[in-house]
Amino acid sequence: MKTYNTILLDADDTIFDFTACEGEALRLAFKKYNFHLDENIRKVYAEINEDLWKQYEQGNIDKDTVINQRFKILFDRFEVKGNKDGFEDVYQELLGMQHIFIEDALPVIEYLYKKYDLYIVTNGVTKTQLRRIRESGIEPYMKRIFVSEETGFQKPMKEFFDYCFEMINNLKPDNTMIIGDSLTSDIKGGNNAGITTCWYNPKSLINTTDSKVDIEIKHLRELYEIL
Repeated sequence: MKTYNTILLDADDTIFDFTACEGEALRLAFKKYNFHLDENIRKVYAEINEDLWKQYEQGNIDKDTVINQRFKILFDRFEVKGNKDGFEDVYQELLGMQHIFIEDALPVIEYLYKKYDLYIVTNGVTKTQLRRIRESGIEPYMKRIFVSEETGFQKPMKEFFDYCFEMINNLKPDNTMIIGDSLTSDIKGGNNAGITTCWYNPKSLINTTDSKVDIEIKHLRELYEIL
């Protein structure tokens, strides 16, 4: 049985229920600007946002393009009228206040903290991600938090993990595991970094990518048995 001493944890949709966090931030932002928001607009925004972040993961666009274009595309598509100045900033502020946990995430983190060195590795906006993590109360459990914006690279790029590994004392890839929900970001990134991958797959999706999954779980509480 392989032993581990370092665990890298993805944040969104692994620790935090990003759909719920995003949904609440959207609701509050649209309310503040007095814009209409319905389920169709939510759905289209999610599709636009996911597509832009995937392009970012692939290195085709930078983070600023994601941030600056997603609401512009959405508002253009639905012909939203009115003053939109600062909407993205307001949304980021509100998103930073949302930290709804995935089921069992907090007790699992508390359990892992007693046995391993824990690090968060996440793509996103540094200010927003750090605020969410701090206000959630899990920051004390983490040795360090790595956000793509600060590193200059993003998951799944090997350079992102090279940066992280340089900052972690005595890290050994053979004794390191990444846990995350995204095949194209977390698992592919783990492959690129040469570490064990654990795919959190609550919806029992089929892996149609070339990402190699070492361990697959449907519930975070399965980590009690694995680690």
